[in-house]
Amino acid sequence: MTDDTRTEESEPTAWPQDVGSVARRLEAVLLILDEPHSVVALAAAVSAPVPAVRKAIAALVADYDGEDGGPRRGFELREVGGGWRLYVREEYDRVITEFLGTQQPARLSQAALETLAVIAYKQPVTRGQVASIRAVNVDSVVRTLVGRGLITEVGHDAETGAILYGTTDVLLEKLGINTIDELPHISPLLDDGSTGFEEIAR
Repeated sequence: MTDDTRTEESEPTAWPQDVGSVARRLEAVLLILDEPHSVVALAAAVSAPVPAVRKAIAALVADYDGEDGGPRRGFELREVGGGWRLYVREEYDRVITEFLGTQQPARLSQAALETLAVIAYKQPVTRGQVASIRAVNVDSVVRTLVGRGLITEVGHDAETGAILYGTTDVLLEKLGINTIDELPHISPLLDDGSTGFEEIAR
Protein backbone atom coordinates (compact mmCIF):
# COMPACT_ATOMS: atom_id res chain seq x y z
CA MET A 1 0.00 0.00 0.00
CA THR A 2 1.48 3.36 -1.00
CA ASP A 3 1.51 6.49 1.12
CA ASP A 4 -0.93 8.08 -1.34
CA THR A 5 -3.38 5.22 -0.82
CA ARG A 6 -3.17 5.49 2.95
CA THR A 7 -3.82 9.25 2.77
CA GLU A 8 -6.88 8.82 0.60
CA GLU A 9 -8.33 6.09 2.82
CA SER A 10 -7.82 8.17 5.97
CA GLU A 11 -9.74 11.15 4.63
CA PRO A 12 -13.36 11.26 5.82
CA THR A 13 -16.10 11.04 3.22
CA ALA A 14 -17.76 14.40 2.63
CA TRP A 15 -21.41 14.62 3.63
CA PRO A 16 -23.92 15.24 0.80
CA GLN A 17 -25.09 18.85 0.69
CA ASP A 18 -28.49 18.50 -0.98
CA VAL A 19 -31.49 19.77 1.03
CA GLY A 20 -32.78 16.28 1.83
CA SER A 21 -29.46 15.01 3.18
CA VAL A 22 -28.83 18.15 5.22
CA ALA A 23 -32.38 18.00 6.59
CA ARG A 24 -31.93 14.39 7.74
CA ARG A 25 -28.67 15.18 9.53
CA LEU A 26 -30.22 18.29 11.03
CA GLU A 27 -33.22 16.30 12.24
CA ALA A 28 -30.94 13.82 13.99
CA VAL A 29 -29.16 16.65 15.83
CA LEU A 30 -32.40 18.43 16.73
CA LEU A 31 -33.73 15.30 18.41
CA ILE A 32 -31.10 15.50 21.15
CA LEU A 33 -31.13 19.27 21.76
CA ASP A 34 -32.73 20.55 24.95
CA GLU A 35 -32.21 24.22 24.18
CA PRO A 36 -32.32 26.32 21.00
CA HIS A 37 -29.21 26.44 18.77
CA SER A 38 -28.41 29.10 16.21
CA VAL A 39 -28.31 28.37 12.50
CA VAL A 40 -24.53 28.84 12.57
CA ALA A 41 -24.16 26.28 15.39
CA LEU A 42 -26.43 23.84 13.57
CA ALA A 43 -24.48 24.31 10.34
CA ALA A 44 -21.27 23.40 12.14
CA ALA A 45 -22.95 20.38 13.72
CA VAL A 46 -24.13 18.93 10.40
CA SER A 47 -21.10 20.03 8.33
CA ALA A 48 -23.14 22.10 5.90
CA PRO A 49 -23.15 25.73 4.71
CA VAL A 50 -25.48 28.12 6.52
CA PRO A 51 -27.66 28.71 3.40
CA ALA A 52 -28.16 24.95 3.02
CA VAL A 53 -29.14 24.65 6.68
CA ARG A 54 -31.66 27.49 6.31
CA LYS A 55 -33.26 25.64 3.39
CA ALA A 56 -33.27 22.39 5.38
CA ILE A 57 -34.92 24.13 8.34
CA ALA A 58 -37.62 25.55 6.06
CA ALA A 59 -38.17 22.08 4.60
CA LEU A 60 -38.50 20.49 8.05
CA VAL A 61 -40.88 23.21 9.27
CA ALA A 62 -43.10 22.65 6.21
CA ASP A 63 -42.93 18.87 6.67
CA TYR A 64 -43.88 18.97 10.36
CA ASP A 65 -46.68 21.46 9.65
CA GLY A 66 -48.12 19.16 6.99
CA GLU A 67 -47.72 21.72 4.23
CA ASP A 68 -46.50 19.11 1.74
CA GLY A 69 -49.60 16.94 2.00
CA GLY A 70 -48.33 14.78 4.84
CA PRO A 71 -49.73 14.63 8.39
CA ARG A 72 -49.32 17.58 10.73
CA ARG A 73 -47.00 16.36 13.48
CA GLY A 74 -47.59 16.63 17.20
CA PHE A 75 -44.31 18.53 17.46
CA GLU A 76 -42.93 21.54 15.64
CA LEU A 77 -39.59 23.11 14.78
CA ARG A 78 -39.68 26.60 16.22
CA GLU A 79 -37.23 29.50 16.46
CA VAL A 80 -36.93 30.83 20.01
CA GLY A 81 -34.38 33.29 21.33
CA GLY A 82 -32.41 33.29 18.09
CA GLY A 83 -32.13 29.50 17.94
CA TRP A 84 -34.03 26.48 16.68
CA ARG A 85 -35.39 23.52 18.65
CA LEU A 86 -38.14 20.89 18.49
CA TYR A 87 -41.16 21.56 20.72
CA VAL A 88 -44.40 19.74 21.49
CA ARG A 89 -47.24 21.69 19.89
CA GLU A 90 -49.09 23.78 22.45
CA GLU A 91 -52.41 22.02 21.87
CA TYR A 92 -50.84 18.76 23.07
CA ASP A 93 -49.38 20.08 26.32
CA ARG A 94 -52.23 18.47 28.28
CA VAL A 95 -51.49 15.09 26.72
CA ILE A 96 -47.89 15.28 27.96
CA THR A 97 -48.96 16.49 31.41
CA GLU A 98 -51.45 13.65 31.78
CA PHE A 99 -48.92 11.09 30.55
CA LEU A 100 -46.29 12.22 33.01
CA GLY A 101 -48.88 12.13 35.77
CA THR A 102 -49.50 8.43 35.15
CA GLN A 103 -45.85 7.44 35.39
CA GLN A 104 -44.71 5.43 38.41
CA PRO A 105 -43.21 7.89 40.88
CA ALA A 106 -39.57 7.31 41.70
CA ARG A 107 -37.16 8.78 44.18
CA LEU A 108 -34.91 11.54 42.93
CA SER A 109 -31.18 10.91 42.97
CA GLN A 110 -28.89 13.00 45.15
CA ALA A 111 -27.67 14.81 42.03
CA ALA A 112 -31.25 15.61 41.02
CA LEU A 113 -32.10 16.88 44.51
CA GLU A 114 -29.03 19.12 44.58
CA THR A 115 -29.79 20.50 41.12
CA LEU A 116 -33.43 21.08 42.07
CA ALA A 117 -32.34 22.96 45.18
CA VAL A 118 -30.07 25.26 43.17
CA ILE A 119 -32.85 26.02 40.69
CA ALA A 120 -35.41 26.57 43.45
CA TYR A 121 -33.23 29.08 45.29
CA LYS A 122 -31.63 30.83 42.31
CA GLN A 123 -34.48 30.86 39.74
CA PRO A 124 -34.70 31.94 37.04
CA VAL A 125 -31.39 30.26 36.18
CA THR A 126 -29.74 28.64 33.15
CA ARG A 127 -28.28 25.14 32.98
CA GLY A 128 -24.84 26.66 32.61
CA GLN A 129 -25.26 28.66 35.81
CA VAL A 130 -26.46 25.59 37.69
CA ALA A 131 -23.50 23.62 36.35
CA SER A 132 -21.09 26.33 37.53
CA ILE A 133 -22.48 26.09 41.05
CA ARG A 134 -22.47 22.28 41.19
CA ALA A 135 -19.21 21.97 39.20
CA VAL A 136 -20.67 19.11 37.14
CA ASN A 137 -22.63 18.69 33.93
CA VAL A 138 -26.36 18.87 34.75
CA ASP A 139 -27.90 18.31 31.30
CA SER A 140 -29.40 14.89 31.99
CA VAL A 141 -30.52 15.87 35.49
CA VAL A 142 -32.32 18.95 34.17
CA ARG A 143 -34.07 16.80 31.56
CA THR A 144 -35.18 14.46 34.35
CA LEU A 145 -36.56 17.32 36.45
CA VAL A 146 -38.40 18.77 33.45
CA GLY A 147 -39.80 15.32 32.67
CA ARG A 148 -41.05 14.99 36.26
CA GLY A 149 -42.77 18.37 35.94
CA LEU A 150 -40.76 19.83 38.84
CA ILE A 151 -39.11 22.57 36.78
CA THR A 152 -40.02 24.26 33.51
CA GLU A 153 -38.72 26.79 31.00
CA VAL A 154 -39.57 30.31 32.14
CA GLY A 155 -37.77 32.41 29.53
CA HIS A 156 -34.41 33.05 27.90
CA ASP A 157 -31.31 34.87 29.09
CA ALA A 158 -31.19 38.28 27.42
CA GLU A 159 -27.46 38.07 26.70
CA THR A 160 -26.87 34.43 25.73
CA GLY A 161 -30.33 33.23 24.68
CA ALA A 162 -29.92 30.21 26.98
CA ILE A 163 -33.09 28.76 28.50
CA LEU A 164 -33.98 29.96 31.98
CA TYR A 165 -35.52 27.41 34.34
CA GLY A 166 -37.79 27.82 37.33
CA THR A 167 -39.85 25.59 39.60
CA THR A 168 -43.47 24.59 38.99
CA ASP A 169 -46.66 24.33 41.04
CA VAL A 170 -46.08 20.57 41.06
CA LEU A 171 -42.98 21.09 43.20
CA LEU A 172 -44.90 23.36 45.58
CA GLU A 173 -47.53 20.65 45.90
CA LYS A 174 -44.89 17.99 46.58
CA LEU A 175 -43.28 20.17 49.24
CA GLY A 176 -46.61 21.16 50.78
CA ILE A 177 -46.03 24.89 50.45
CA ASN A 178 -47.95 27.68 48.71
CA THR A 179 -45.09 29.75 47.32
CA ILE A 180 -41.37 29.35 46.77
CA ASP A 181 -40.86 32.06 49.41
CA GLU A 182 -41.82 29.49 52.05
CA LEU A 183 -38.62 27.52 51.43
CA PRO A 184 -36.27 27.61 54.44
CA HIS A 185 -33.47 30.16 54.30
CA ILE A 186 -30.39 28.63 52.68
CA SER A 187 -27.81 30.32 54.92
CA PRO A 188 -28.09 27.95 57.91
CA LEU A 189 -27.66 24.99 55.54
CA LEU A 190 -24.30 26.16 54.15
CA ASP A 191 -20.90 26.16 55.86
CA ASP A 192 -20.43 29.91 55.61
CA GLY A 193 -23.89 30.92 54.47
CA SER A 194 -22.93 31.51 50.86
CA THR A 195 -20.48 28.92 49.54
CA GLY A 196 -21.15 28.27 45.87
CA PHE A 197 -24.24 30.43 45.51
CA GLU A 198 -22.42 33.73 45.17
CA GLU A 199 -20.45 32.37 42.20
CA ILE A 200 -23.41 32.37 39.86
CA ALA A 201 -23.18 34.78 36.96
CA ARG A 202 -25.80 37.49 37.03
